[in-house]
Amino acid sequence: MDCRCIAAMSGGDPLSLHRIKRRRVGNKDVHISIKYAGICHSDIHQAREEWGKGIFPMVPGHEIAGVVESVGDGVTKFKVGDRVGVGVFVDSCRQCSACKAGDGNYCEPGMVATYNARFNYKHCEEYNAEGGAPTYGGYSESITVDEAYVLKIPDGMDMAGAAPLLCAGITVYAPMVFHGLKPGMKLAVAGLGGLGAMAVLIGKAMGAEVTVLTRSAGKKEEALKGLKADKVVLVTDEAEAKSVQGYFNMMINTISAQYDLSSYLAMLGNAGKFIMVGLPSEPISLSGFSIVGDRKMVAGSKIGNIKETQDMLDFCAKHGITCPHELIPADPAKVNEAYARAVKSDVRYRFVIDTSTFPK
Repeated sequence: MDCRCIAAMSGGDPLSLHRIKRRRVGNKDVHISIKYAGICHSDIHQAREEWGKGIFPMVPGHEIAGVVESVGDGVTKFKVGDRVGVGVFVDSCRQCSACKAGDGNYCEPGMVATYNARFNYKHCEEYNAEGGAPTYGGYSESITVDEAYVLKIPDGMDMAGAAPLLCAGITVYAPMVFHGLKPGMKLAVAGLGGLGAMAVLIGKAMGAEVTVLTRSAGKKEEALKGLKADKVVLVTDEAEAKSVQGYFNMMINTISAQYDLSSYLAMLGNAGKFIMVGLPSEPISLSGFSIVGDRKMVAGSKIGNIKETQDMLDFCAKHGITCPHELIPADPAKVNEAYARAVKSDVRYRFVIDTSTFPK
């Protein structure tokens, strides 16, 4: 099935209009008409080959919201007309211990990412001896996905605001649940981009006291008034930083630039948990003295499994949470402009492509 898309034709090139072919609908497949696609910062990294060599042409996008157009004969979870989403991965080996435990996102041989990957498992409809056909993401008119990797978007939830939840939302929700965030706990959110904003909204809905840690004084008002954070601490202010020494039970760190890890760890109390979801390009140094004395934990987390992601969507729908966003047309010039603005942090808090606006 032929469809229009916006693609990077080689690493670092501006994105342009392109056409791709989606596979036929197999027995367990769901064919989705994409309505909205969020622009995640990881799209920019991969399109520009900042995280390693890419597969081109590359159609980015793993924050996908749409409507079911058709289903295979063996599909039981979805029907035509359902509002659905697709997140960061579209397959996994299904045989390793992680997959059997429901954690396909931690598949031991490797999950199949929604784009910039290959359908490299024999059970895949697009498997071949050359390594599998490439995956193409959500900056497109449609996508075909095995029903096991499709999510239901709850009725009444704004689909444009729901799309970014499939990455930004689940990336912070999963570790909060896994590491036991409870009502009344003191949660710190380091960094206030797309991930940080979702961490504030979800943390508040979970009943935590939420403090934003930022280097930008200009973000105080938006954190307190726009996102309803309880507190904001300017980490470059020595007195403010000292006021929260040993204060927090948990910290979600979304920062993707270099930072002094020890200064953030000092803000955690006894048995405090520092959870890294941002990805700095260079290694971060860690002193054992920063964690041993108060049995602190440094952990990482990668998106969430399918059940966690569905739970997150249901939780957000219950609490009226979607991602604040700026809607843009499916115009390569506008997407390239959005990339440039996102790099400058000039968005509150996600760009979302309206894929109904592809030029004819």
